[in-house]
Amino acid sequence: MMTPEHTGKRLTLGKRMFWTVLSMFLVFAVLFIMFQQTREKEYKIETLNLKLQGNNIRLHDALDFNGHSDVKVVDSFIRRQNMPNLRVTIIDKAGNVIYDNEQKDYRAMGNHNTRKEVVDARRLGQGYTIGRKSNSNLGRFFYSATSFDNGNLIIRSALPYDNDLAKSLKSDQHYIWFASVIVIILVIVLYRFIHRLDDNITKLRIFARRADHNESLDTEDLIEFPADELGEISEHIIKIYKRLQETKEEQNVLKRQLTQNVAHELKTPVASIQGYLETIKENPDIKPEIKDQFIDRCFAQSQRLTTLLRDISTLNKLDDSPSLKDFEEIDIAQTVQQIIRETELQLKERNMTFVDNLPEHLVINGNASMVYSIFRNLTDNAIAYAGEGTTITLDASKVEHGRWHFSFSDNGVGVPGQHLPRLFERFYRVDKGRSRKLGGTGLGLAIVKNAVLLHGGTIVAANNITGGLRFDFTLKENLS
Repeated sequence: MMTPEHTGKRLTLGKRMFWTVLSMFLVFAVLFIMFQQTREKEYKIETLNLKLQGNNIRLHDALDFNGHSDVKVVDSFIRRQNMPNLRVTIIDKAGNVIYDNEQKDYRAMGNHNTRKEVVDARRLGQGYTIGRKSNSNLGRFFYSATSFDNGNLIIRSALPYDNDLAKSLKSDQHYIWFASVIVIILVIVLYRFIHRLDDNITKLRIFARRADHNESLDTEDLIEFPADELGEISEHIIKIYKRLQETKEEQNVLKRQLTQNVAHELKTPVASIQGYLETIKENPDIKPEIKDQFIDRCFAQSQRLTTLLRDISTLNKLDDSPSLKDFEEIDIAQTVQQIIRETELQLKERNMTFVDNLPEHLVINGNASMVYSIFRNLTDNAIAYAGEGTTITLDASKVEHGRWHFSFSDNGVGVPGQHLPRLFERFYRVDKGRSRKLGGTGLGLAIVKNAVLLHGGTIVAANNITGGLRFDFTLKENLS
């Protein structure tokens, strides 16, 4: 594994990209310049060859017009061309020179049928040779030969291949300077772009290393990123990570609070049971009726413990809601009727009425246990706190996007406004003494909210204008 010291010595991704792209472009630029030079040189050679070929054709026309190869006619033609040092040679079918304006000893010039430009002219109609050394005057020439009369006559024009001609055939260098300027501009632009990219990557690497080692991220080198898309993405990544860290801290705080609250809630019934049992144990002669009373109180406290543990288990399941995959079709109308039957005795004892206005069949796809917990906890809450002689009313209506809206209300005493936002907090009680006396665990409404969220809904609590408390919540008809 590479240590930070070793990774610092390596070229960064941005620098590697910079040198790779720059190398590729330089190779391309060099190849392009070489290709362009070759093409330009070939163009200039072809242009000069065409000029000399035209000269050969015009000379042939002049010879034909006069009907003979008069030396004076040829010399006069050469002078009119305004081409200094122009050399003209006329070769017959056998390859012998019959005219040359510079060398008059034709026999000493030898046979020309093996000269490249002559061979090409007989084969292709024309040909040229660059910089070949002349056998007669030992100079180098640019030769251009043209075949006439089916190869019976070859006219060859030549120019000395001196410095002037070599320079004229050399490719133009201006575009090389132009290409160099373009390369410099590209290098500057590429460097600025890669530098910004490298800066982002370096900061992201610092962020990743610090995050991996749980180090502080609130440092100056992670505050600002370059103003581009990658910089914006990098800032978002760090902000999301910080929010996740904050959320994790909040969750840890909530877990500690929950642990403390659970310990506190368990402490009261356990202490009560322990106290009653110690009293019975230390007083064997206690009156039977008092002993039975203590045992009944122990049993009541044990029931409270059972309810508390059940609610905590339910909340743990809801916290792990992604694992609750056992969704099925649930008839909420039947679930509510079952709850009404189960709480019928409690309703009668408190002279309360449950008005169920649900349709005959109201079916959703969800977790049966959690849906039951929603309506059961709302019912238990109303029975405990609405007051004697009150009425519970449950209404439902179909809304858009496949949702059902439910209104669960009572006409009881309601809740002071400052407590409404906190009703769904775990272990939160409006009247702590009265809640414990009634056997509440402080988790019922927290279970309701989490179960509603599990089924893709929302829930709010409010006081009715005419009195009493109302819960408005939605459930998705299909969670698939």
